[in-house]
Amino acid sequence: MTYTEINGLALYYDRYGFGPPVVMLHGFTGSRTTWLDLVRELQDSFCTFSFDLIGHGRSGSPQEIEHYLMNNAVDDLVSAVRSIGIEKAVWLGYSLGGRTALQVWKRHPDVVSGLILEGASSGIPTCEERSLRRESDEALAQLLVEDGIEAFVGHWESMALWKSQKINLSESSQVALQAQRLAQREIGLANSLRGMGTGAQSWLGKDLKNIEVPVLLIAGSLDDKYSQIAREMAEQIPDSQVELIADAGHASHIEKPEQVHKVIKDFLLRHRKNL
Repeated sequence: MTYTEINGLALYYDRYGFGPPVVMLHGFTGSRTTWLDLVRELQDSFCTFSFDLIGHGRSGSPQEIEHYLMNNAVDDLVSAVRSIGIEKAVWLGYSLGGRTALQVWKRHPDVVSGLILEGASSGIPTCEERSLRRESDEALAQLLVEDGIEAFVGHWESMALWKSQKINLSESSQVALQAQRLAQREIGLANSLRGMGTGAQSWLGKDLKNIEVPVLLIAGSLDDKYSQIAREMAEQIPDSQVELIADAGHASHIEKPEQVHKVIKDFLLRHRKNL
């Protein structure tokens, strides 16, 4: 593990393997360690760079909201990637990380050779819906700041979005996942919601038709919302494929890692010569 400093912000990352670069971005409340098993699968053929996003893991959690605004966070992340010598990479992201990877393509298409998006969306299309989502995320941010990380994690884990994890994950895996969430900092998560939440980012639905790199869209079959979003996005993206992971929910890479790792590795190997 090491870090690079951009605009006074430390962004931590792990680098493993050799070959074409793959930048990996975790979801909300996660960290770079979520990809460790996938890294082991890829390290003989690809060079992976798994980052802690701003407000998460070991990376900085500044008080100032400006650092977390999606455009600023994306620009800092791309600057970090360039500072460690990566000119172009496949960007792989889950949920928040997937939305961030898509925003990277929008703002800096020259650094993207491919996209792998799991449980991700292109944002929210209408101003009214975005406003409602910002209100919802602000309520979560207030819970974090006022009641602390334990109260927030208890609320977060009670959401229907994670129901399948209680079925698919062993008790020890659930405990480890909870520990990862509890290790986060309140201000980092709160500001991430405020600056990088779905309601705070721009909608990219009209831009999908302009993506010229290969795209893999992954969703769990039990995650009805994001399965539908993946199919709808694939209809707009010229060179794309959808993989629905059987009997998995929103975090399919955690619930069904072998299946997810296979579809990701197959995709990367198929396109390797152009990466």
